[in-house]
Amino acid sequence: MKYYTKTTKETLSLAKKFAKKLKGGEVIGLIGKLGAGKTIFTKGIALGLGINKNISSPTFVLMKIYPAKSTRAKSGKAILTESNKIKFFVHIDAYRFKNKQDLIAIGASEYFNNPQAITVIEWADKVNKILPKKTIFIKIDYYKNFERTIRVCRRIPYSV
Repeated sequence: MKYYTKTTKETLSLAKKFAKKLKGGEVIGLIGKLGAGKTIFTKGIALGLGINKNISSPTFVLMKIYPAKSTRAKSGKAILTESNKIKFFVHIDAYRFKNKQDLIAIGASEYFNNPQAITVIEWADKVNKILPKKTIFIKIDYYKNFERTIRVCRRIPYSV
């Protein structure tokens, strides 16, 4: 699917709507040049999960884990079983990774496919070979005046 946004606010809104479709266990790989809007999209996903904290890219700490307030992003309704609850929003920045082993070293894989977590990885093209097969890739291209093209793919786009 391909989307166009003209402002940062529209990009946040699109990501927030995207988050509402998540069920838990998803790994989302963000791809784009420096300044394309990967962190903005991540902030929108966090908002969609009920996280109102200031989300910044974990470039130096590599991974941040936030408690999610959403019981289920899709419905927004309380689910009675504790196991169905999205509890964690995991934000990873792979920009400084030297190789795919860095992703394993920080313990990220324990959140992959975890039904209680949503994992977002910025610069996912650097570690795509070890990401789960069901990873959702989002390629963001930035143009003038905050305009963006956002493509959602099941495979890593060839034109990274």
